[in-house]
Amino acid sequence: MQIGSRFTIGVHIITAIDYFKDMDRVNSEFLAGSIGVNPVIVRTVISSLREAGIVQSRRGSSGAELARPLDGITLYDVYKAVHSVDEAEGLFHFHEQPNPDCPVGRNIHKALNPRLANAQEALEDELRCTTLAEIVEETRQAIQNELH
Repeated sequence: MQIGSRFTIGVHIITAIDYFKDMDRVNSEFLAGSIGVNPVIVRTVISSLREAGIVQSRRGSSGAELARPLDGITLYDVYKAVHSVDEAEGLFHFHEQPNPDCPVGRNIHKALNPRLANAQEALEDELRCTTLAEIVEETRQAIQNELH
């Protein structure tokens, strides 16, 4: 029922790409060190972000870079980019075969499905309201506060 870590890893990747773009080569090994995961995971998430047109990267190049301005990327864009096909139905996966001979089993979908759909929609609406420019700015402010 939870959003997998690929979402937060994707946001971390985009933030690190922007922050370190003029300081270091931002490749999967570098990003894996920042995130604290295996570089294979980073490459998988970067591949999803690349397919969504959010980042650009080429093997053997100087690393990843943003394909769009930060204010043109929302948390929803990242969410959709890294959301797997298995999660296509959303955050909530309903057990598929409740017992039709049971009165609860026959009717639980009718009572619960609209509420779960509303919760999914509310989450997606909230994610659409935040750009990566906001996340990067808040991260930069936090870094500055650490230095003072």
